[in-house]
Amino acid sequence: MPSATTISSQKVLNMPEMTGAEALRRSLEAEGVDTVFALPGVQIMAAFDALHDSKAIRLVSTRHEQTTAYMADGYARVARKPGVALVVPGPGALNASAAVGTAYAASSPVLLISGQIPSASLGKGEGQLHEVEEQLDIFKPIVKWNTRVLSVSEIPGAIHDAFKQMTTGRPGPVELEIPPDILAATGDVEILEAERYPVKQPAEDLIARAAEALAGADRPAIVIGGGTLRAGAGQEVVALAELLDAPIVGTPQAKGVVPAGHPQYVGEQFAQVGINGELLEDSDVILLVGTRFLLFGFEAKAGQTIIKIDVDQRELEKDHGTTIAIDADAKSGLAAIGAALCARGVDGVSAGQGDRALTYRKKLHKFLKDKAPSQIAWVKAVREATDDDAVIISGMTNIGYWSLIAYDVREGGEMITPGYFGNLGFSFPTALGAKIAAGDRAVVALCGDGGFMYSPQELATAKQHGINLVVVVFDNGAFGASRWDQEHRYGDREIGTEFFNPDWDTLAAAFGIRSQGVDTPDDLKTALREAVALDEPSLIHVTLPVMAPPFQLV
Repeated sequence: MPSATTISSQKVLNMPEMTGAEALRRSLEAEGVDTVFALPGVQIMAAFDALHDSKAIRLVSTRHEQTTAYMADGYARVARKPGVALVVPGPGALNASAAVGTAYAASSPVLLISGQIPSASLGKGEGQLHEVEEQLDIFKPIVKWNTRVLSVSEIPGAIHDAFKQMTTGRPGPVELEIPPDILAATGDVEILEAERYPVKQPAEDLIARAAEALAGADRPAIVIGGGTLRAGAGQEVVALAELLDAPIVGTPQAKGVVPAGHPQYVGEQFAQVGINGELLEDSDVILLVGTRFLLFGFEAKAGQTIIKIDVDQRELEKDHGTTIAIDADAKSGLAAIGAALCARGVDGVSAGQGDRALTYRKKLHKFLKDKAPSQIAWVKAVREATDDDAVIISGMTNIGYWSLIAYDVREGGEMITPGYFGNLGFSFPTALGAKIAAGDRAVVALCGDGGFMYSPQELATAKQHGINLVVVVFDNGAFGASRWDQEHRYGDREIGTEFFNPDWDTLAAAFGIRSQGVDTPDDLKTALREAVALDEPSLIHVTLPVMAPPFQLV
């Protein structure tokens, strides 16, 4: 997320008496918000009315509350700034919770403004419309911070604190509750201007120890996670890898940090697929940057040095056999190590040219070709049909899973994933928000037929708001991974995993959406090339069989 090395002085804009809803709108404007994703309801209508007067904020209405927060997440990841969703309390907030949980898993800065019941009724269990007792507690496990305001004067400070929480340390979603009577009430307020905050700098002694270990390494390796993407640390990762001749491996959340064609980049590890384990066992010093490091079965060996850089102290406390734990922003930590290495006389002149990385990259490509040729052909079709700066939303579907490993994100491109939350229904609504932030860049949602049917009504949102993305629906007539599991672990005893699908062309036509069906990778490549060039939303449906996902190879 955007960051700076200095804190700007906080300014206060003294405003005349205004309603809570207007204080909310002006506070969002002061923080630089230009889009709010929302679904109306009685407790938040004052906020809707206030947004009517905004010349800075576009309100995008959806057809389900889950989409408000999914769109805010997709927007946040592409725009590199917080996304904002607005919903009613109770069922509205709970509907949005799956998307908020996804943002938490992906460390994405999403502000969910959920209304509340009238403040005089809080805690009384009266059965007010949409009432959920202790709604704040419901969200605590899936947000970084949340609070409730009970006066008009508290609103600007709460919004300001929310943005500070989202943009400092490890980013994440936050939740703010405002009762309807507070939105409607009037009071004197002071609107706070946006601030920029310093990134966390590393301790010099730890940097010196890390540089000493890396300078003495014979076979170093670098593992990058989503923290490097959020910190914008791509140049620093590449510079360090080239200085040390260190292969780089990434998690799916780090796709795009280093262009796929870089000589030191090996590829990604996902589920059972990848060569991280083999590579890391063959490395004497391993640098982990901005990653949870969920490599199951890996244990540091005697004589290995594990260096970890993370902005989240909780990650540093996890036992990965870490020798040196550096509490810092990924970009600043890597830059400091690079400078320390240069000061020690490490100049990269005698470093190799990525031969070790090439060896492991060839192994990964051979594995993919041997184990999943059909799946890789579909991924390759998507890659060849899109420009390098395209944004791909990888859904919980077979080709989505394989794209996490086999889709090459080149310079300027992005891939958005649900992270460990892994929820069906993620890709299409998230892609809607991503497209609003992406502007003229192509945005492609890779959906399964099961996942897409969580929100087909949002085709109306795409049409109404002119969100010209491309939705690719892979149709195998089943919850494919679960059907494959039944076939190979449960004696092919199918129950509850196969389903009836609509006629996709008829469905798309009902919303005025262009559609096309294909059944070969070459046809998909042609159809997708045509669709991304159009100035309208499109749906492409692909017929394919149930195939092995990466985590269920047999």
